[in-house]
This record gives sequence, structure tokens and C-alpha cells, in this order.
Amino acid sequence: MIYTVTLNPALDYAVYLPDFRVGELNRTGREVLSFGGKGINVSAVLAALGEPTIALGFVAGATGQMLCKMLEAAAVGEDFIRLPQGETRINVKIKADTESEINATGPHIDEKSLECLFAQLARLKKGDTLVLAGSVPPSLPRDVYQKMAEIAVPRGVRLVVDAERDLLLPILFYRPCLVKPNKAELAAIVGRVLATDAEIEAAARELQLAGAENVLVSLGADGALLLDKTGKVHRAPAARGQAVNTVGAGDSMVAGFLYGVAKGYPYALRMGIAAGGATAFGEGLADATGIYALLRQM
Repeated sequence: MIYTVTLNPALDYAVYLPDFRVGELNRTGREVLSFGGKGINVSAVLAALGEPTIALGFVAGATGQMLCKMLEAAAVGEDFIRLPQGETRINVKIKADTESEINATGPHIDEKSLECLFAQLARLKKGDTLVLAGSVPPSLPRDVYQKMAEIAVPRGVRLVVDAERDLLLPILFYRPCLVKPNKAELAAIVGRVLATDAEIEAAARELQLAGAENVLVSLGADGALLLDKTGKVHRAPAARGQAVNTVGAGDSMVAGFLYGVAKGYPYALRMGIAAGGATAFGEGLADATGIYALLRQM
């Protein structure tokens, strides 16, 4: 089973309007409400591909109930911990001549609820996969990823991490089976500009030497590069299409890779790129039809 953890999920409320005038009344042309959060996105794309998955994390209040109903409608399994107070956050995305975002802080996560999450992770078993993705809310300790890894890894759980530099680096000690930085994130981790494939490969090898088994680097319009656990490099170009939405594309790549890895690394890389492209070329997360159409193209 593939489990994902989203510590601070959200409802994303996107409003579309021709232009946005600060200090004036603005009327939208249309609105779209969707669930958000990196781990949730991974689970949603896996579910669309028919892969069993369960999303873990925290929800609160009426907005949390709405998020769970939306996940149920999308056939995404969940076992969220219901917080005693607060509301799951709503993030506002303003789509106009320029794009703006207003991201909420989210509810306070109390110590008892965090212990409940740890207890869930203690029930995972050998062969399960645990995806840790996204940011840590301010009410949780910064080493919460490490604490989750300490619980899961000794049980034989495969660890996947897609997080910013300060969260990723300490967890390399636990030898995650996959990390997925994008090019800019990888450059920030190694502290230098990465202009060529050779430079990207060298930086990926640094992560591997630090503990990561497989390093998948998303390169946007240039496709992706995979350094597998045997030390072999796989490179594939991006799928062809017009990008209209990059939100969730990296999460979709993780989902596609995990879905395809049983058929080998070259296939997993192409499946990851196809899933990321299918999200980038549409308004919502990728579905199976869009993913396989791009996979055939590739």
C-alpha cells in the first residue's frame, strides 16, 4: 500500500477574472474549488491510475469535512486525523492578467493529534511505501519528518520524500528510496548553479552519496533525469503540450513514477513525465486518459 502524508492540506479556491484591480470591486468570470496539498495530489493521481493509496494527515472543521467528501468523490482513500479545533485552510488563487496567491496558515495541530499520526505510522508494514511531501505547519516541530522516518523505516517501509532543502537533507540519513527535487531545489541544496545535464547528474550523485537511493530531478520543459540506485542515469524529454497549470505537476510525476517503477526505471521515468505533463497541460490533476495519451506520444 502507498500511504501519503500531508500535514497541512487545503481547499484551493481559484478565481478567474480578466484583470485584478487592487482596492476595487472585482467580479469573477468563473471559480474552481479543489483539494490541495502535495501528498494528497500524489494519492489522487495514484487513485486515478487504479493504484491503492491512503492519504494521511490532519483536517479540521467544516472545510475539513468538505475536503474529505471531495476525496471520496475522487475515489481517494483517506484516514485523516480530525483535529478538535480550527478549520482546514482555504488558499485563494487569483487568476488574472497576473497570478496572485493567498495561502492560509492552517489549524493548530496539538500534541495528542500528532501522536495519533505516529500511531498510524507504527501500523505500517514491510513493503508499504510512505510519501512525505510538502511543508511543515508552524504548530509542528521542524524535525517531524525525521520522527516519522524513525517510526516507519525500521519496519521495512519504503520512504519517498518531496520537500524543501531544510526538510530533505536531515532525512537522507534514513536512506529514502526516492527523493524528487526540481532543478532549482537541487541547485539550492548543493549551493551552485546547474546548467548542464552533467552538472545536474553530479549534484544528484551528491544526494545519493548522502543517503538517497534514487534521485528523480524534474526539469520542467526539459523533461527529467533519474539517477537510479545502481548509479545508472536515465534521461527523458518532456511530453509535448502547452503548459497551463504547473500546480501539482511535480506531485503527479512522483505518483506516475511510483506507479510505473515495477516495470523498470525507464518506464517509471516516462510514466512520471507523462503524469506530470498531463497535469501541467490541464486545469486539474492528471487522469488516466491524459497520462496514457502522453505516454503513447513519448
